[in-house]
Amino acid sequence: MQIIAEALQCGRFTLPFERPLIMGILNVTPDSFSDGGRFVARDAALAQAEAMIRDGADIVDIGGESTRPGAPPVPLDEELERVIPMIEALRSTGVPLSIDTYKPAVMRAAVNAGADMINDIWGFRRDGAIDAVKASTCGLCVMHMLGEPETMQKHEPVYRDVVAEVREFFDERVRTLTASGIGQDRICLDPGFGFGKSVTVHNYDLLTGLANTKPANLNLPLLAGMSRKSMLGAVTGRSQPSERVAASVAAAVCAVERGASIVRVHDVAATADALKVWQAVRDAARRSE
Repeated sequence: MQIIAEALQCGRFTLPFERPLIMGILNVTPDSFSDGGRFVARDAALAQAEAMIRDGADIVDIGGESTRPGAPPVPLDEELERVIPMIEALRSTGVPLSIDTYKPAVMRAAVNAGADMINDIWGFRRDGAIDAVKASTCGLCVMHMLGEPETMQKHEPVYRDVVAEVREFFDERVRTLTASGIGQDRICLDPGFGFGKSVTVHNYDLLTGLANTKPANLNLPLLAGMSRKSMLGAVTGRSQPSERVAASVAAAVCAVERGASIVRVHDVAATADALKVWQAVRDAARRSE
């Protein structure tokens, strides 16, 4: 039976998919690939979150550890010191708060502090991750990654069929999560652009076949995160992440056109404008049917 994703249970919120949703990226780290250090200070981070919400962010994704290729792990206490105060400070903003973490201890603390979603690059595969979230109502973003951040791009990633292998990964993860008692209405799927994929082959094969990364018997929401990534610089010739705004917006629209329900972006205002135009075109097409 085909299960249609009409909404995502996300902690205090139920998010309907009447239109594509925008997840704004808030990196409270000194070494993010795109904006490292800009929002480490509390006031700067809060101002950025508030600006993204004004610009149209439906979700704010808070990250206390960079997961760019080659990034070293951050000690647990340091990550907690970065993200928990942000959850507490932004709880009253009226939008869901997501925490980008793979550490079960951070997941538990974030849920206890009031986070509405856990965004895990490891897809809840690490020991204790499922136990940290299963009794909550938070949304779970399950990402595919080949390898681990420190080494995933040091050697050319190898797949027999990247779309099929991501789909098989999602199928196994969803079965494991639901077997633990987690409802499918809490799960969204992220194919992990740039996480153990070749820059100009696997990433673009994934984008082309995005809708087919979902297991055949499921229709869970897909999240696409390509904002400012090297896959965009490789085809545009833009070496600096800050130069890739237009490419990022184009990638977000391409992802939505191919089935993404959520796009994770740095440039919220520009993405929101582009998606409003996309939505108007889609609505006009439906009126003419």
